[in-house]
Amino acid sequence: MKARDELSTSEVLRFWWPLASTWLLMATEGLLLAFIIARMPGPRENLAAYGVAFSFAIIVEAPVILLMSASTALVKDAQGYRALWRFTVRLNLVITGVMLVLVLPPVWNAMASLIGLTPGVAHLVHVSLLLLLPWPAAIGDRRFHQGLMIRGNRTGRVALGTVARVAVMGLTAVVLALSGRFEGAPVAAAALSMGVVTESLMVRRMVRPILQPLREQASQLGPAVPAQLTQRAVFQFYLPLALTSVIALASQPVITFFMGRALHPLQSLAVLPVLNGLTFIFRALALSYQEVAIALVGDGGEHFAKIRGVARGLFLVVLACLALIAWTPFGSWWLREVQGLDAELADFALLPLRIYAFLPAMSVVQSFQRAVLVHARRTGSMGWATAVELSVLAACLAFLVTGHLVPGVVAAAIATLCGRVAGISVLFFRVRRVVEGYSSD
Repeated sequence: MKARDELSTSEVLRFWWPLASTWLLMATEGLLLAFIIARMPGPRENLAAYGVAFSFAIIVEAPVILLMSASTALVKDAQGYRALWRFTVRLNLVITGVMLVLVLPPVWNAMASLIGLTPGVAHLVHVSLLLLLPWPAAIGDRRFHQGLMIRGNRTGRVALGTVARVAVMGLTAVVLALSGRFEGAPVAAAALSMGVVTESLMVRRMVRPILQPLREQASQLGPAVPAQLTQRAVFQFYLPLALTSVIALASQPVITFFMGRALHPLQSLAVLPVLNGLTFIFRALALSYQEVAIALVGDGGEHFAKIRGVARGLFLVVLACLALIAWTPFGSWWLREVQGLDAELADFALLPLRIYAFLPAMSVVQSFQRAVLVHARRTGSMGWATAVELSVLAACLAFLVTGHLVPGVVAAAIATLCGRVAGISVLFFRVRRVVEGYSSD
């Protein structure tokens, strides 16, 4: 580890930019797929179905999302590799089983009825979920191995895998769309699965130079396992991380549920994937910084001040950039010309976009807080904070929707922002205690 004063801003940025580009490439997925769906037959129904299917698939995937952070933090040697890899395999089996149960016709029919989907949209969602079956486990496998590459200072290879993923996804979507044989939502689902499976296989190949020594050392280990690396200990470390992702991503089905009962439900469901895709471009920068902070803050937090300074700059950049889009005529142009929304939907989407403009900056704060807690192995409070965030979101949605005060997507934007502020507030003092520990070392 470098001395206390040796980490420069340029070094942080060089380490970070491949990860940032990776997340930005992933952010283009939603935009590209929404662009294609909007130009196929039945755009409103298929955009709505794609948004619902993606919401369900991503909540099933939620427990594996932070495997990259866990791998970056825990896999320091062969024992750490063996413990977390065994845990990853078991977790992937569980989430695949959950996905299989969800697509069983009786289960899905009951779920579609609960949400209030029309029969046509419900059918499109069901077909899309079937095509997304391999998606969660492939992501879990990929994120575990990406964490090894980040810890091994090979962030550039992480970006290469994502380039392949987006290329395969885009090619698959274009070929299927041009065939004229499939509806838009299933085309998007098939493209997502093809892309992520391709990336998982490519990452496995690129991680071999790091993985081979760990496997050889692991094969020579005896049955004894250090107390901090038993499956029970790994579970206790990772459970708050998994709950954080599950609870956070549960917001998508919650939003979908309320939007189906709000003012202008079809229009709201149609524009939500478009808004999520645009805001995710800027949220991606925040999300990518989490692993950077975990990897570079230093064993004793000696580089904390530098990591915090870069985070402050990132906060200002994402806030300014998205505000420039949302609060100028460029926003209307983007929604109509780039995203392909008709004039009515573009005008409908403008107000929620302006509210969502504040969300990426809040995500910078949240990612920084989480990085500090994961690095310090104090993950317990993260689940509670996310539960508070979801509770506030649901309460705001219930108030706005049942009162028929605003259209569904506007209610979703207001509730999401209120929930995020609440979650950040819960973690403030816990992060402060960790930082005080850095200062006293």
